[in-house]
Amino acid sequence: MTKYIRRAAGLCTVLLVALLVNASRIQVFQAPSYDDNPANRRQTIARYDQPRGDIVVDGRTVTGSTDTGEQLRYERTYSNGPLYAPVTGFASQLYGTTFLENAEDDILSGADPMLAPLPLWNDITRAQNPGGKVVTTLDPLAQRRAYEGLGSRRGAVAAIEPSTGRILALVSTPSYDPAELSGTGPAVKRAWQRLNEDASKPMLNRAIRQTYPPGSTFKVVTAAAALDAGVVTDLDAPTSSPDPYRLPGTRTLLTNEAEDCEDASLRYAFEWSCNTVFAKLGVDVGLDAMTHTAANFGFNDRKLRIPFSVAPSNFDTRLDHAQLALSSIGQFDTRATPLQMAMISAAVAGGGSVKSPYLVEKTTTKGGGTVSAHGPRTLHQAMNPTTALLMRELMTDVVEEGTGAKAAIPGATVGGKTGTAQHGIDNSGFPYAWFISWAQADDQMEPAVAVAVVVEDAAARRGEISGGGDAAPIAKAVMEAVLNSASGGGPGSGGR
Repeated sequence: MTKYIRRAAGLCTVLLVALLVNASRIQVFQAPSYDDNPANRRQTIARYDQPRGDIVVDGRTVTGSTDTGEQLRYERTYSNGPLYAPVTGFASQLYGTTFLENAEDDILSGADPMLAPLPLWNDITRAQNPGGKVVTTLDPLAQRRAYEGLGSRRGAVAAIEPSTGRILALVSTPSYDPAELSGTGPAVKRAWQRLNEDASKPMLNRAIRQTYPPGSTFKVVTAAAALDAGVVTDLDAPTSSPDPYRLPGTRTLLTNEAEDCEDASLRYAFEWSCNTVFAKLGVDVGLDAMTHTAANFGFNDRKLRIPFSVAPSNFDTRLDHAQLALSSIGQFDTRATPLQMAMISAAVAGGGSVKSPYLVEKTTTKGGGTVSAHGPRTLHQAMNPTTALLMRELMTDVVEEGTGAKAAIPGATVGGKTGTAQHGIDNSGFPYAWFISWAQADDQMEPAVAVAVVVEDAAARRGEISGGGDAAPIAKAVMEAVLNSASGGGPGSGGR
């Protein structure tokens, strides 16, 4: 009898070990596959079972969470949703996450192990951490001035601190309220359909995901390339530039809207945007040097993140001489995001150095303990420091004497470049109005802000559309806001 008891006990032991091994296999080794199974709603329910962490602008939260009492308990809410939508994106229970809500999802949802005081214990117990906070670099007044300046027009604004790369404003219009996409009801589905079918594309982030022909604002790059290459050594010396200029290898004549562009100096050509001078300069500099300079400013960079991805700006690397001439004045296939053009202006203001733009200052726990912090990082040296000083001089001339007069700010030095970019079949579309600029208060040691503005549907007759008339006043308002924030009410404080 004892023999049978021993056998039964041994069998039970084997079965118990097998049960424990199988349980370990399922709960430990196969847990990820079960967690990721679309039929398993436990993770989704757990994800929305606590308030989401907040996105912070200048010490104030611009997001929140509301308790619905439903199975997916907490829904995302937004303060000034349309104003900050190009930055926050949306967090939708039906349609996922975008922009900061996506890039910083682990922090905001509480999934980041760095939020846990005892990460190993959390792994064992599967406990949730409270969502952390994402502290942005935005200047709220600059953000609002950009948004109000664009108004009902389609366009975008990007503003950067030249010395660090901190993004101070990122606006795209028309915008939308991301709160419309929170929840699971039929109203959310209707909002999603309406927003996606809207011809004005309110969910398109034009500041970082739309590229435009930069037009004459690209002449900053061409001028820098010409100075660095030694093609131009004196800003005031005449250039050998015919007017009109026959594009090499073609019968096409390139003309100017400005007068006296024939053999104009670089200074005059930059102030009054002589196409013929810069088209010929691009050819004289050559394709290799032009593509190298464009790349150093940030063109053709497919890896840029702020922390979410940015559409790459394009400068073709295979061009004949006629195409190079047109590309050198920001036409042909040259395309850029507003953020890229703000980086160009920031490089001039920052001594030739291109800083990596970033939108998140730091991430913290719910209680405020720092999880991660971000700081300045140099991407490229776009031009020699001496060239940068000359480019600052040229851009200052544009505002003080040329086409950018509407960007002038009392008590500050402002540099700028206007642009009117043709597009459409046979250039039939309304031109895009561009303005890029930087500003330095007279009592400060370095420029505080660099801005790029593009207006797609400028409210004027075709012949009157210009970066100086449509985009420069918006840039001025943004620069004033940043200068006032930096000084507590300094240059331009009476200008609003």
